[in-house]
Amino acid sequence: MLRCNIQTRGATIAGMDCTIRWIPSAGMAFVAETGSGHLLTMDGAPDGGGRNLAPRPMETVLAGTGACTAYDVVLILKRGRHDVRGCEVRLEAERAESDPKVFTRLHFHFRVSGRGLKDDAVARAIELSHAKYCSATAMLANTANISTGFEVVEA
Repeated sequence: MLRCNIQTRGATIAGMDCTIRWIPSAGMAFVAETGSGHLLTMDGAPDGGGRNLAPRPMETVLAGTGACTAYDVVLILKRGRHDVRGCEVRLEAERAESDPKVFTRLHFHFRVSGRGLKDDAVARAIELSHAKYCSATAMLANTANISTGFEVVEA
């Protein structure tokens, strides 16, 4: 069992923790139980002993990053009283060829829908997410070149 805690000088920050459990009968599958009590299953590729039963751990990092920034964009637009109705973000990633195979390039393409949404409001929400609010993007920016694009769709 691997227990993850975010700590600084003996104090836990924001109470975040998770427990990862290996499922030996499933090859290289793992179940994460988050501090909020949710379960997330991950698996390895068949060439690494996995059975392709769930997303790879790095896919979950990518998905979490996309959800983190999409959350910010929607929240920023809602707080600005914009009539946002939908938000999706497609991430394209490249990884280093040698270990550790960190992300080296990430492109986020947002498709935001709503009524009367202005391009400049959406662009500002994306910029604020990446420059100030999205913890996941901030961490990945240490190894990856990050770019963004967006389209606004009337809904």
